[in-house]
Amino acid sequence: MKQSLRGFLAAALVALLVAGCAMQPPGVVDRAPDEDPGRLLSQAEQQAPEQAAKTRLEAANIMARQGERDNAFETAGAIDESLLSEADRVRWALLFSELGRALNEPRAVLRATQVLGDELPMQANQQETLEERQRWAREVLDQPSAVSVALPELEGQDIRRIVVALPESGPLSSVANAIATAMRQHHDIKGDNVELSFLDASRYSLDELYDRAQQMNAQLIIGPLDKDQVTQLEERDSVPLPTLALNYGNNDSNQAQRLFQYGLSAEDEARQAARRAWQDGHRQMSMMVPDNGWGRRVGEAFWNEWQGQGGEITNAVRYNPESSVSNAVQTALNVSGERARLGNIDALFLLALPEYARQVPPTMDYYYAPNLPIYATSHLYEGRQQTRLDQDLNDVMFMDIPWQIPDAAVGGEEALPFASSYRSLRDESDASMFRLMAMGVDAYELAIRLSNLADLEGLSGSTGMLSLRDDGRIYRELPWARFQNGSPSPILGRSLGDSGE
Repeated sequence: MKQSLRGFLAAALVALLVAGCAMQPPGVVDRAPDEDPGRLLSQAEQQAPEQAAKTRLEAANIMARQGERDNAFETAGAIDESLLSEADRVRWALLFSELGRALNEPRAVLRATQVLGDELPMQANQQETLEERQRWAREVLDQPSAVSVALPELEGQDIRRIVVALPESGPLSSVANAIATAMRQHHDIKGDNVELSFLDASRYSLDELYDRAQQMNAQLIIGPLDKDQVTQLEERDSVPLPTLALNYGNNDSNQAQRLFQYGLSAEDEARQAARRAWQDGHRQMSMMVPDNGWGRRVGEAFWNEWQGQGGEITNAVRYNPESSVSNAVQTALNVSGERARLGNIDALFLLALPEYARQVPPTMDYYYAPNLPIYATSHLYEGRQQTRLDQDLNDVMFMDIPWQIPDAAVGGEEALPFASSYRSLRDESDASMFRLMAMGVDAYELAIRLSNLADLEGLSGSTGMLSLRDDGRIYRELPWARFQNGSPSPILGRSLGDSGE
């Protein structure tokens, strides 16, 4: 049942419809209560081999839906697929290859896609998906990474001298100040003997920054923040000092030795939304993104990831954030005669800021689409409790950093990574800058681990689960939440499964 302003608005709008439009609403998407994968794995220990293989497959599927990709990958990889029925072998192959690609495990993808040679009965789109993943795995294995992420000059050393190069003036100065403030405070709370020095990046060229950092005997440099400068660095063969840039360049890959890149990438969030929607069983998506450069980049990232999995984009709407939400929703949902036509739409991907995003679900209610799943990025959440305003986002699923949704991400503030710094920064920060402060904490933690790159595989950070890619880019995996009663809640907790939706 919709609540508060959202429910009132929907009811009022529906009352204005002419009598001839009084039709039955579209069918509700059934949601089965989630099972406990641990219980299923325990059952498998007592079952015959064929039944145990099927039970473990169900457990792996549940883990994948719940975002436990590593556990799902391990469970699926341990299954003897020859014991499965033909239909379940196809299910296993799709799941294991999807997880293998997401975790950059091309050999696992090749193992999964061996079913293509067994002439199993499968749908055309399933075969195309497996063939595409097989091609990806072969290309990855045939083409070694263009950049080595090894840092032999730092191996076995303790990181003690770090120079941070951030602008103190110009358009990025407020962003840089939030990051720098968090670094300083986190450094003080930890009390380790790292010498943290700062340079004003707005005063020097890139080469001058490196010269000064070397004069200061720095082991590594954190920065730059400007995207164009990061792009310039990644086009070099190498950089003078090990570098953790605080943004991602515009190129498809990083070319430069010693260069690492970390940031809060909206494109990465869009790709995760595409993978999550696919894992949840959706295959035909509509999407709404703002008609600007940011919207085009993020929308393209979602589109490419979705189609790469074998999904179909039914409608792609670029909306004007200053214009009526109704027009965009009508296009996205194939509205005809005041009613959404959802025959070829499973779910909606939404990229929007809070004020615009809060208007989308009530408008969907008005057009008889109250139960269409919505997947969104972190940008629709302001990061503070506003239950009255956010009632209109109820049921919307979104991802965010653990520091923004501690109850949904880790079960409370005490379980957060770097909880002492969280409490200190949360008490005094502007909510609009809090994600950047979390980024500052994680940048510091990444930097002091660059002498042992194995420590960067699966680092539980303030901004998500962090891992290092072959080209030196840091990838973030974010937890998911769902608005209930105007507040973020665990998306697949037992309470949701029992809510009777």
